[in-house]
Amino acid sequence: MSITTIVGGQWGDEGKGKIIDHLAESASVIARYSGGNNAGHTIENEHGKFALHLVPCGISWPNTKNIIGSGTVIDPNVLIEEIEIINKSKLPGTIYISEKAHIIMPYHVILDELEEKFRGKNAVGTTGRGIGPAYSDKISRSGIRMVELLSPDSMIEKTLKNLKIKNEIIQKIYDGKKINEKEIINTIHIWAKNLSSYISNTEEIINKSINNKENIILEGAQGALLDIDHGTYPYVTSSNSIAGGSLTGLGIGSKDISNVYGVFKAFTTRVGEGPFPTEIFGKDADNIRKIAGEFGATTGRPRRIGWFDAVAAKYSAQINGLDSIILTKLDILDHWDEIKICVSYELNGKKLSNFPTDEKILNKVHPIYENIEGWEESTFNLDSFEKINENAKKFLNRLEEILELPINVISTGPKRESTIIRQKL
Repeated sequence: MSITTIVGGQWGDEGKGKIIDHLAESASVIARYSGGNNAGHTIENEHGKFALHLVPCGISWPNTKNIIGSGTVIDPNVLIEEIEIINKSKLPGTIYISEKAHIIMPYHVILDELEEKFRGKNAVGTTGRGIGPAYSDKISRSGIRMVELLSPDSMIEKTLKNLKIKNEIIQKIYDGKKINEKEIINTIHIWAKNLSSYISNTEEIINKSINNKENIILEGAQGALLDIDHGTYPYVTSSNSIAGGSLTGLGIGSKDISNVYGVFKAFTTRVGEGPFPTEIFGKDADNIRKIAGEFGATTGRPRRIGWFDAVAAKYSAQINGLDSIILTKLDILDHWDEIKICVSYELNGKKLSNFPTDEKILNKVHPIYENIEGWEESTFNLDSFEKINENAKKFLNRLEEILELPINVISTGPKRESTIIRQKL
């Protein structure tokens, strides 16, 4: 038995979906522990290509239980649409939704958009999906949970009480349009009809699997540097995206976790606002963005591009307690004359080896690079380490030396089989 947490090591979009889809073959449970439909995990296998936003990435394997945990926030409209696609495509996994997961209500989406617009030049770059306002209501104890869909009349009563306050805020502070009560009542009935059968005591399911000594994968969303506590605040997501979030987001004890693996790209990307020390611009950035398809799976926004930031990566390894690295998109670096790795920062003439999370400081640092000779030979779709050319191996070996962690899995393309397993996880 093993319980493995798969966490994004950078600012999200590292390719976690492909990796989890690959590893889920030997798992009984795949459980998503944080975030909402601001995440996008793309998988590509014999069933087709899917962009999943809420349902875990083990859904393509038979006999898997795919759990959306209590640490997530759920937009029922998005989830219903996703389930319809999954059912139409006959993906064989089973879906379970935590009764404790909070619901993204229509007023959360509206408030998210209005608040971001109100911030103006100080906008944090949210996806506008209502994630932050839903988590805010959760913390203020006025949120609505999935279990309440099992008693629609009671949920409607609570929702209408909330709506009185939300409409006051929408109209009087943001000069927005009032939400219609009848529309939201009809919507709740539709949600209850479509989702009630999936709502479960997911802690019981997970702990039964633990007692049966089954393999379990805990699926992270976003990346460690977007964690609400440990990321580049305020340019972060609204939940705990680090590995520790898997405990609170699923109801698992820390003693049960076997391994924590961090997924990193061979370069770095970021979506939205916030500091990004290794960011590059112009032709080089455009080439990587185009070749790698670096556009948000959720928003379609072009991602910002940068060289691998080992300072940030070492910080990520520390706060997640990583056991090893999973490196994705190595093939994107094919045919570069020179590849850069940021090994430290410089600030006001002084060398910094540690990652500062104060965004004012991080905005001022300059990356200090180590240059690695590039390679012409393609690594695309390679399935064994022996087939990788020597210069690409030097790049991988150098990353291992700097990060002081092994790279046990290497992704060389978007498909499930384009994966090199150096050591079985």
